[in-house]
Amino acid sequence: MSYDYARIAKEVIQAVGGPENIRSATHCATRLRLIVADRAKADDEKVGEIEGVKGTFFTAGQYQIIFGTGHVNRVYEQVVRLGIAETTASEAKEAKMDGKNQVQKAIRTFGDVFVPVIPALVATGLFLGLKGALLNNNFLALFGMTNADIPQSFQILVEVLSGTTFAFLPAIVCWSTFRVFGGSPVLGLILGLMLVNGALPNAYSVADPSSGVTPLILFGFVPIVGYQGSILPAFVAGVLGSKLEKKLRKTVPAVFDFMITPFLVLLIMLVLSLLVIGPLLHALENVLLVIVETALGLPFGIGGLVVGFFWSIITLTGVHHIFNMLEISLLASTGFNPFNAILCMCGFSSAGVCLAISMKARKKEIRAIGPSATASALLGIGEPALFGVILRYGLKPFLLSCSINGVAGMITMLLGMKGTGNGITTIPGMLLYIYSPSQIIMYVVLAVATFAAAFSLCWIFAVPQEVMEG
Repeated sequence: MSYDYARIAKEVIQAVGGPENIRSATHCATRLRLIVADRAKADDEKVGEIEGVKGTFFTAGQYQIIFGTGHVNRVYEQVVRLGIAETTASEAKEAKMDGKNQVQKAIRTFGDVFVPVIPALVATGLFLGLKGALLNNNFLALFGMTNADIPQSFQILVEVLSGTTFAFLPAIVCWSTFRVFGGSPVLGLILGLMLVNGALPNAYSVADPSSGVTPLILFGFVPIVGYQGSILPAFVAGVLGSKLEKKLRKTVPAVFDFMITPFLVLLIMLVLSLLVIGPLLHALENVLLVIVETALGLPFGIGGLVVGFFWSIITLTGVHHIFNMLEISLLASTGFNPFNAILCMCGFSSAGVCLAISMKARKKEIRAIGPSATASALLGIGEPALFGVILRYGLKPFLLSCSINGVAGMITMLLGMKGTGNGITTIPGMLLYIYSPSQIIMYVVLAVATFAAAFSLCWIFAVPQEVMEG
């Protein structure tokens, strides 16, 4: 469909209260985000009638209009051309924190640290999935080959592609933490690299009794190892290191700042990280992982049932960002992510409910946006379906979707489904399961069943009456 983006931009500005009510604009993959002076001046109904709009909501201090991928960036370009300022990083951060309590601010900050890490993990997950599929003896047997027939140079290339991110994960986390907390990201990167320096005993080797590698013991009782795959030590070191750097910038004379501040930050934080932060938090991290793995392994798939049912509710609150660290930790310690299977099925459930509503609806607006919102959900971007269709006219479709999510989550746990990465779901998420024939078959069958059940049950029981009025 061809849109007149210039006209759409003009209509958006007027419907949101005019240019004087819009402080600045930015966008993400699917939404135009406007920081407005007065939320009450934005006419939701008027905005919803604009061509191409798939839904609106106000969150994180921003008035957000869902256009979908491929459209939102074009609308944004026209909005900026009409004189609306671009949102700066400080404005966006201030807007996100506006009106939030301390717990909400902490969760938002936590998300800001880990969300930028996800693309690297997505790529690594795909590499691991392809590695598991292409170098699987069952697959190679189809061509009369085994792993021994694969050139060593190719295997090394695959190992570099699939192993680098987790080997240097603390460096990535420490870099992102320094960036969010106002330190120098390059110092965070160097500090994180120090935590996985090859001179330290490798954490993976220490964990393998057959390797013969043991920790360095300082003072007779403090074990020192590298922190390959660890999250919490790098995160806390990043928080404290960035605060130390900002303190030193204010106290060290300007003429010596360039030289002394980086020296002291790296020296003090490395000693603290290896002697105090690392040993304490690495132990805590292991305890948390055991608790989570135990919960997910509860009998009858109860853990999957609970996570699945509440996932969409958690997503609405914004608290879901905190699960990024959990998924990353699971991947780093076990190589697999059972959370991903649950989240993938939640995506298929939302897509099924969205399609049922849009196909049965008589309201032209829903019939127009529903199919594209469904396609978006099937590609792993659920906001158009969730905010533009499912939640728009009542809670019944949403609660139905939550219930189906819970049942599907329980089944994933009973079947032992688990992906090789995180950050992608639904149809693209299939790539995280191709490492095993049984995993990909279970994934496809359960995905189809979840989508079909969500579509059928919503069609019969949960299509809102309001959308049936043309």
